Amino acid sequence: MSGGADRFEPFDESFDRPLDEHEEHEAKEQGGEGDGGDGGGRAQEAADRSSGGPHDVDGSHGDAPAAGGSDGDGSDGGGGGFTGPVGPAGSGQPPRIPMPRSSVEDTGLPLPEPAPLVLEHRVLKSLLGAWALAACSAQETAAVEEHLGECGSCADEALRLRGAVGLLHPPESLDLDPTLRTRVLEGCLDRRPARIPVPEWATPYDAEAARLDALLQDIGDAEWHAPVRLRWFEGDGPVSRRTTVAGVIAHLLSVDGLVGVALGLEDPLGGATAEKTEAEGAAAGAPTPSQRTEAYWRASHFPPTRAVRAPWREQSHHIVRTVSFAGGGSGRLAVSYGGFALPLSDSMLDRAFECWVHAGDIADAVDYPYEPPAPRHLHRMIDLAARMLPVSLAERRRAGLSAPAPRRLVTAGAPGRSLRLEIEGSGGGEWLIPLDSPASVASAEYEVAHVALDGVEFCRLAAGHVSPEEAAAGQVGDREAIRDVLFAAASLSRM
Repeated sequence: MSGGADRFEPFDESFDRPLDEHEEHEAKEQGGEGDGGDGGGRAQEAADRSSGGPHDVDGSHGDAPAAGGSDGDGSDGGGGGFTGPVGPAGSGQPPRIPMPRSSVEDTGLPLPEPAPLVLEHRVLKSLLGAWALAACSAQETAAVEEHLGECGSCADEALRLRGAVGLLHPPESLDLDPTLRTRVLEGCLDRRPARIPVPEWATPYDAEAARLDALLQDIGDAEWHAPVRLRWFEGDGPVSRRTTVAGVIAHLLSVDGLVGVALGLEDPLGGATAEKTEAEGAAAGAPTPSQRTEAYWRASHFPPTRAVRAPWREQSHHIVRTVSFAGGGSGRLAVSYGGFALPLSDSMLDRAFECWVHAGDIADAVDYPYEPPAPRHLHRMIDLAARMLPVSLAERRRAGLSAPAPRRLVTAGAPGRSLRLEIEGSGGGEWLIPLDSPASVASAEYEVAHVALDGVEFCRLAAGHVSPEEAAAGQVGDREAIRDVLFAAASLSRM
């Protein structure tokens, strides 16, 4: 566009439309000829707009183009956009669209300080609860704290409220949760599939060995010599043996070696020690777990230290790796315990149970929190103990420690008297225990007694850590049968 007459005129009925001859005449009569006095009348403004005269709409001179407007020849300038209509130049009227208000932060001047609150005593007293919870505004906090320096009753009340808030929000320790490592490890074992899967019957041992290893890593050098008392049950009474944390790991190393030897791994007792142990136990056929442990302790020139952790950990890894490569069919391989033998699948559950029980002994010695196994693993351990009860009951009967067998003999495979064992809580369930002989079949039709126990409490009974008299939570039926089964469960324990 070119020429002042062709400039864009925003249409507005009240101000910006061009004046006709009649309106221009009236404006001249009211405001003069436009070149005198005020110089800002509407007629003069309209004339300036139409002729491109000395005053533009924004009050600037014609020979200096306004920012964002047109230059002298009427062409578009290079400035910004349309600024909007303003009042007539020199008229003293405010702009039709006010300019934005400037902030005090843009001026560099100091910010005004808020006036302090002046509150009554009753209002300040009602704010004490919010002040104790740090829920007051800055002005309210300043007013309350100033008032507390002057009012004794409110100061006492504030102290009581602040103490109550401290009880509701106890200070948290900066130390990591000691169970965090175990929970992270369990999550990894549960969610990350292994390239070579571990057989289901070996996963409890894998998990419990990993949990115990995490516990051992967290204890200090001095705690490896903390006293630990191993407890088990023999005959009709408890037995114990004093050792150290390192001695417990040496015990697990030597007994886990029975599984390793059955898998073809190297015996942790060494050649000479293993031969001597076998010679000592030749009368019984094979060395028992207790004999292997005593032999390992005697062969050490010094009491075991934390150095025993490395061979125990390496042996555990080798056992899990070997059974994983061998597959689930290896579970039928027999593992000799001296006086008896167990299939490899049951032996791995037995070692998982011992690992958990002795980890609890170590945790008690060093004052460390330790949780029971996962429910599915605990259920497998309880199932193994329930399946071993008939054999333990028969052995106690042959040794004269239980009531004699009933006069009515039961042939193998026939139903006989049974006890219902109900395990409550995590990993629980129900088992029918045959009472007449291991070869008889348990039957609900011949149920003569019912015993209810907590899952962890039953495991403590099977580990010899609680007496049979204190274990049962509920008993119904034949008292003699109940006593025999509870003592048979305690007799499952060993060092």
